[in-house]
Amino acid sequence: MEAYQYRPPYPAETFDILERLAADRPADVLDIGAGEGAIARPLAALVDHVDALDVSAAMVEAGRRRPGGRQQNLRWIVAAAETADLGGPYALVTAGAALHWMSWQPTLARLRRVMTGRAPLAIVEHGHHDLPWRADLAEVIARHSRSPGYDPGFCLADALSAGGLLEITGRASTAPITFRQPLPCYVEQFHSTASLAREWMTAEESAAFDQAVTGIVAPYATGGMLDMQVVADLTWGRIAAS
Repeated sequence: MEAYQYRPPYPAETFDILERLAADRPADVLDIGAGEGAIARPLAALVDHVDALDVSAAMVEAGRRRPGGRQQNLRWIVAAAETADLGGPYALVTAGAALHWMSWQPTLARLRRVMTGRAPLAIVEHGHHDLPWRADLAEVIARHSRSPGYDPGFCLADALSAGGLLEITGRASTAPITFRQPLPCYVEQFHSTASLAREWMTAEESAAFDQAVTGIVAPYATGGMLDMQVVADLTWGRIAAS
């Protein structure tokens, strides 16, 4: 959980796009798989209300302690998306990478019932952009990932569309922002993902992963710091009727 703090930030433009997507009034938003609120907390400052839903009580508590985590219009919910006591109707539902791990069909069917008639589901993916070490890094991740069939090119929104679960109506990418980070923090952020969490690795494997990534990236660091570009990719649409 502590590794979450080293993930790259969402560009501010991300939240401008999400604010526009929440077109109905009141502009109530549900963020599923909210984690420590990297989407929910900034978005709460722009809309009427945000419900931030995550299955991990520890993650929610961390979110409450982060900047903006105690806004009056931000409600934290500890539960699974499939069974949570939800509010609504929501003008927008947002989801990050956590949706990949949920049971898609029952989750989306449930969400559809608590959304306004024209509310979109917005899938927000973000990360480092045009890294010169991307190919070498993908090989290391593939060796250590706990996600079967790891595919660096996987697109959640396209997978949902191909399965007839999402009718895509729009896409947008933010302009790149510069993000500067110490090399050890860059390495550590990989362990914030479910497929590379330290709890699933032995100490020896964890150390081997860190050493391999450090070896790949170190030549690009200046004074121990990495200068990178970060982009958010947003895809939105209507949840298909079941």
